[in-house]
Amino acid sequence: MNFSFYIAKRYLVSKNGKNAINIINILSFIITVVGTAALFIVLSGFSGLKDFSTEFSSYFDPDLKVTPLNGKVLEIPLSRKRDLENLSGIEVISATIEEKAFLHYDGKNDIAYIKGVEPSYEQVIKTDTILLYGSWLGNSDMQVVAGAAISDEMSLQVDNYGRFLQIMVPKPGKNAINTMNYHDSFSQLDVVATGIFSVNENLDSKYIFTTITAARKLLDYSVDMASSVEIKLNAGADEDRLREEIQSLFDVPVVIKNRLQMNDGLYKMLNSENLAVYLIFTLVLIIALFNVVGSIMMMILDKKQNLKTLKDLGASLPSLRKIFFIQGSLMITAGGFIGLFIGVVFVYAQIEFKLIYIQEGLAYPFAMDIKNVFLAVGTIGALGTLASYVASRRINEDLLSQAKL
Repeated sequence: MNFSFYIAKRYLVSKNGKNAINIINILSFIITVVGTAALFIVLSGFSGLKDFSTEFSSYFDPDLKVTPLNGKVLEIPLSRKRDLENLSGIEVISATIEEKAFLHYDGKNDIAYIKGVEPSYEQVIKTDTILLYGSWLGNSDMQVVAGAAISDEMSLQVDNYGRFLQIMVPKPGKNAINTMNYHDSFSQLDVVATGIFSVNENLDSKYIFTTITAARKLLDYSVDMASSVEIKLNAGADEDRLREEIQSLFDVPVVIKNRLQMNDGLYKMLNSENLAVYLIFTLVLIIALFNVVGSIMMMILDKKQNLKTLKDLGASLPSLRKIFFIQGSLMITAGGFIGLFIGVVFVYAQIEFKLIYIQEGLAYPFAMDIKNVFLAVGTIGALGTLASYVASRRINEDLLSQAKL
């Protein structure tokens, strides 16, 4: 067995001559355990929060969305739709129209975006998942599905054909709005809500779904005009190849975004918060590992007579330093793995048994991510190795010479 490793292991598991040093070593070990467990738990909490915050995008956002680079509308004739549908890797497409509109219902007013969709839109996103109650759009242009926040704001009733929701948009042209007669300045559509959807607070207060034919009629669009094309991909589709093929089918520049790019602001915010918390906890670990440095130095001072004896027997100065480098590394490794085990058990228990709640009925989201395991182990390992190295350098000829006194 390696000489330095053998001595380091003996020093690690045996009691020292002074009780204070034993207590310091135990505290250093406990700090390592707690620090590793806390780092893993916090990283897992942010991973769960990220998953929780972005899972709704899978309900509402398509795999790919094609929008014009310039202007508000695309020309999507039937032949181009067929070409898109025939691309390998595309499962279904839906042309959509989005435009801001003025809403009026039973004396209450609001502003929202109408989103006209084709029947195939039900296959692009999970409409049954976002539908809170009522039914999705049928074939009638009089039907809409409103966001839950819009419904609450306007006291909108579902399937009430005795009271219509009025959707109004300014008529195209350069003429000023006629304040004396709004009917001359606005296109109007009288509709009935057949359902209410709910995704999140932002989307619930933003959108009202309608048929694409009703949206075209309201906005005076031709049958080939749309704001975007939303696409659902087959499993395992080559996104990069499809981007190139989709771009080649349009005679004008288009922007093609995937789900991540459509929510880049949210992802950037979550990643920034995750990085900030990681750096803060790393700083806490750095401060905590000063205890490890201190405990190793105390051990060195306590064992300097033994070290002088080992040197007289032929041990080199680097091998003596290696003893305490290995001792510190072993202590931190053992504490790190025990802390990681505690963290994994806690995260698993939270996922399975919902120990902590944000509010009633909503458990704090955690995610078991292998990347967090490597990050926690790597961080504590790197910092612990550095701490052990710094402490072991305390051994020098001057220190050993003092052992003669």
